[in-house]
Amino acid sequence: MSTQDATAATGAERRKRQLLGTVVSNKMDKTCVVQVSRRFRHTKYKKYVNERKRYKAHDERNEAQVGDKVIIVECSPISRDKRWRLQTVVEKAVAV
Repeated sequence: MSTQDATAATGAERRKRQLLGTVVSNKMDKTCVVQVSRRFRHTKYKKYVNERKRYKAHDERNEAQVGDKVIIVECSPISRDKRWRLQTVVEKAVAV
């Protein structure tokens, strides 16, 4: 493996994962909990299954509110649970 290949794999060219989800909690300071849903076909039963996972994301300006659709991007660890960062708020929740 050449040095150029090694830097390309670990350097800035590496694409960070992005996920689209809904904010379910913003009670912590500079942190929001984002629930990401995915739908896949079960390999054995051939039935479509919905799966949900919750991620803690760093929200520097506390701009995400409960119900907002947001994009989170992976980053280096910020705390014990936070490995994601809020990138943008795609759609604001409707105020009741």
